[in-house]
Order: sequence, then structure tokens, then C-alpha cells
Amino acid sequence: MNAPVPTPTAPLDAPTVSVTLLGRDHAGVTARLFEVVAPYDVEVIDVEQIVLRGRLVLAVLLTEPADREAFERSVADVASELDMDHDVSYGQGDNRGRRRGRSHVTVLGAPLLPSQFSAVTAQIAAAGGNIDRIVRMARYPVTAIDLDVSGAAPEALRRALALEAARQGVDVAVQPLGIHQHAQRLVVMDVDSTLIQGEVIEMIAAYAGCEKEVAEVTAAAMRGELDFADSLRERVALLEGVDVSVLGAVYESIQLAPGARTMIRTLKRLGYRFALVSGGFTQIIDTLAADLGIDYWAANTLEVRDGRLTGRVAGPVIDRAGKAAALRRFAEQAGITVANTVAIGDGANDLDMLAEAGLGIAFNAKPAVRDAADASLSVPYLDAIVFLLGITREEIEAADAEVAETDPQPGDGAR
Repeated sequence: MNAPVPTPTAPLDAPTVSVTLLGRDHAGVTARLFEVVAPYDVEVIDVEQIVLRGRLVLAVLLTEPADREAFERSVADVASELDMDHDVSYGQGDNRGRRRGRSHVTVLGAPLLPSQFSAVTAQIAAAGGNIDRIVRMARYPVTAIDLDVSGAAPEALRRALALEAARQGVDVAVQPLGIHQHAQRLVVMDVDSTLIQGEVIEMIAAYAGCEKEVAEVTAAAMRGELDFADSLRERVALLEGVDVSVLGAVYESIQLAPGARTMIRTLKRLGYRFALVSGGFTQIIDTLAADLGIDYWAANTLEVRDGRLTGRVAGPVIDRAGKAAALRRFAEQAGITVANTVAIGDGANDLDMLAEAGLGIAFNAKPAVRDAADASLSVPYLDAIVFLLGITREEIEAADAEVAETDPQPGDGAR
């Protein structure tokens, strides 16, 4: 015989009482408060607790006790016993229902100043939003603060906060709250100036004596001033005659973006898949993907003949449209909806990919890319992206400690 399913006895609009304790944190505060209120035949409706530099705030919502006076004396006595301040207030029903238009807002700064946080939160209020909850995600390599906001349409909130973030010199990301946030995701990354520092084609060009000319064309292409495919062919033509052994030397000189390994290992532990979609070259990307445990990748291929570069690209060019197509293809292969993809890039040829993804992140990007992306990060630490996905720095460190992995520095720039 099945046991009866317990249900709350108090109606949703029943009279309630909130009890708040504030003071020095020490063991047993929560247990002691609930021990004291237990004899009053009340139900627990809600509990919130935070500890900030040794100071505890404990807030409890209960159904109203029959004997208010005795209840209040008991709460006052336990607060005195614990050497804490207390507050008791009466009302009706549960917390106010969350209003429509729920968003997850992340504010990042290095440092994050009170004036900046004030300006961002004022914009939330001006947009009709209410901050329901605030929690810190990280103290380093950046300060990252998460806010759950209701009452403002996510798209309107994103536009307002993007402008304020630019004025204040901080990063702000806005994502709609929903169950999809807990789904497995596919992270698709650009490579040059995103996953790695610098541009591979310029590193190769240094051996050919044409680094300056290639860099100028690269910069114009990333700003969107030149067609990417045409600019790639123009730059590759300058590499004609370079010995193929140079590619190995270039790979050995590559430096990952700070925090790259931290981001990848942390998210892979959670079942995330990773893909690289690059306007660079398979001769470099194949090895890089194997080194980092990447699941999928696509890049251009330098044509080689008799041990030297011919100055041509073999096969179709992976351009702006090609990157977006690769994102869709990899999502299908991974069995993950496009809505649960995260794309990260910095240049104009990443725009279609960023727009296609469920969450498009501009990482140290050109202005046109920052304006078009869902979120923008201007800090140099790639692992800051995990804070946008709801993972705290403390959780990263705890997971690393379990397998005896440690970061050589806060941003984890080591390869």
C-alpha cells in the first residue's frame, strides 16, 4: 500500500511571520532558531541565509503562530542567547510571486567599483526590473556578481545594460532565466585571438618576412572592412614558399588565452562538449584540438607541395557563413539543440556564429561584434565565461582539489 503524499496544510494566502537574525556567524544558529520555533505548530515556507565576512543574515518565513506574544519572546530569547539582532514581522501569504520577464544578470569588473554597481542596478530599476536575489560568483580573476531579475523584458534589459556597461567600463551579461540553463551545452569557440593569444597566420608570416602586411589585412578583415575569404586568400598568397616545418615551430610558440584550460576542464566535467571553428588552419587546429580534448573542429587547410606552402588554401574557405554552418552541424552531431549552444568569438567573421548560438559571447572583441553579441567580456580571462554559466570560482577550485589540479595563476594561462 502506497503511503499518503504529504501536502502543506496552510493555504497559499495564510497569515505568515518573517523572522530575521543578524549577527556574528557561528555554528548552530540555524538549528537553534528552528528548535525554538518548532513547538509553535508552524510550517516552514521559505529560508534564506548568507554569510559575508563572518556576519550572518538568516531570514525565515513561517505560518503565523497562534500565540504571537509567546512566539516573539522565544525569538527574542534565542537572539539574546546567540548575541544577535532580530526582527519579527507579520504579513499575508508567501513571498510576492516573481513577475514576468525573468533574467539572469551577471556583472563583472576588475575591479568592480560601488559607482559602477550602482549605475547598473539603477538601470535595472529604470527598466522596470526588480532584483530578487544577488550572489557572488567569483572574487578573482575578476569580481563577478549574479543578480536574478524579474519584471523587465530580457531583450530590453540587455539593451539598456549594454549601454550602461560601456559607460561604466564593466561587463554585463543578460540571459533569460529558464530550465534550458540546466541543459547540457555545446561550446563553440573561435581560435585566433580568442582561445589563443594572437593570430596564427601572422606568426607564420613572421617567418616569411611579411608579418606587417598580413597583420594589416587581418585587422581590416576582423573589423568587417574586407570579405574574409578574399582577405584570407590574399594573406595566404604571401606565404608561398614557406617551409612546412615552420608550422611545428609556430604551434610550439602558441600561448592559450589565460583561463582557457580552466574553462575547458571545468565544463567538460559537467558534460559540456567543445568545438573549434576557425578561419585558421588544420595544420595547427588538429594538434590543438587533440591537446585540449576538443570534441569537434573545423578550419581551413594550407596547400603544401614538396614540403613548402604553395600560397593557396586547399578546399572551401571556412568564412563567416561557414562558421555558423559548422556550429549547426556540430550541434546536430552532439545531439544538442542550437538553443543550447554557446559561441565565443572576437571578429566580424564570428558574427553569424554568435547570432546563431543560444548564447553568443564577444570576447575582447571589435566594437561591431560587442554590439551584436548577447554578452561581452573585455577581461582577458577566458575562464570568466564559466561565471556566466552559473558556476562559481569556489566550485572550480573544489573540483580541481579533488583531482589534485591547481591553477599556476588566477587566470590559468599555462598551456
